[in-house]
Amino acid sequence: MRKILLLFVFVIQSFAALSIEESTWDNGDTLLKFLQRNSIPMSLYYELDKEDQELASDIAYNVKYQILKDENNNIEQVLIPISDDLQIHIYKDKNNQYTLTFTPVSYQKDDRILHLTVKNSAYQDVYEESGSSTLARAMVRAFKRSVNFRNIQKGDEITLYYEQKRRMGRLWGDITIKMASVEINKNIQEVFSYNDIFYDRNGKELENFLLIKPVNYTRISSPFSTARYHPILKRYRAHLGIDYAAPTGTPVKSAGKGTIIFVGTKGGYGNVVQIKHDAGYTTLYAHLSRFAKIKSGQKVNQGQIIAYVGSTGMSTGPHLHFGVYLNNKAINPTSVVKIAKSELKGKQKKEFENTIVQYEKTVQEALETHQPNPPREEEFENYIEF
Repeated sequence: MRKILLLFVFVIQSFAALSIEESTWDNGDTLLKFLQRNSIPMSLYYELDKEDQELASDIAYNVKYQILKDENNNIEQVLIPISDDLQIHIYKDKNNQYTLTFTPVSYQKDDRILHLTVKNSAYQDVYEESGSSTLARAMVRAFKRSVNFRNIQKGDEITLYYEQKRRMGRLWGDITIKMASVEINKNIQEVFSYNDIFYDRNGKELENFLLIKPVNYTRISSPFSTARYHPILKRYRAHLGIDYAAPTGTPVKSAGKGTIIFVGTKGGYGNVVQIKHDAGYTTLYAHLSRFAKIKSGQKVNQGQIIAYVGSTGMSTGPHLHFGVYLNNKAINPTSVVKIAKSELKGKQKKEFENTIVQYEKTVQEALETHQPNPPREEEFENYIEF
């Protein structure tokens, strides 16, 4: 990693004239098409193992990516984000040969606390106080419809303890709510985040009505994971979805009501269906054996059959790869898929209780010392700088 970073600096300093082009990834585009279109050896893709080919298929449409060119308009480097944490980095090595690797996105994490008294509405007041619509949306998602925000009245109070990412001094990616408290007619409603799932104070999971499981499966063959350094392979790996093992031909259902935005093949994912839902969510269904009678632009209902389990693309056996995206960024499907309501017990319950103590201590100290709210944000498009 150090060599890559040094190379980055060396390239920037060594060329007399450099230009950076920023483009938007088109729906249906693939890394293989990108390499071919830009006269970069397609062997960079074919030499990837199946997991990395699948990961390369997770480039979200509309994502901003950057190309660094020299004075002769030759491509020197490319950065293509895959998630908040991981990006594809294509660059020329010391032998002037193109190399492709997966590198972590560098950013800082800030913990912040916002407290306000409602003047108009919860969403509007959080947005106006913070300058962040991302924070306002995160607050609503955290309560998962367990709170009717329309019942919040003038004079009620809201407290949000959250984590946000910052890159080059600007907001990057989504916001993670750690603890949220809203007052409705003097009745306090609270949620606490633990292992990417929201619970009430007693460790009972909040019911989630957004999405349902898309397939009847035998087991989860691969869970969701973000950028992690593999100590044996000595490189970064990620799996931006959940793999549900199931026999070939098992019906795949739309996890929610929405509009189909893509039907076709997508690199290592093989046959793919993508569906756009409300509130910025998109779902992806991959490695399908065949499609139902559907087409792009068609509206579908929750539970409607859209395709059938298969093993197309880079796959070692029949399964459904199911991805969930919020504002084009991959998120853990378990955070929004409706499952049997669970309650923490034993060791997990104790860890959760300790987490609550830490959260509440931090929030209480901020309120008692009248800590001012964070400065209002100026929201920009997510970007990566060379």
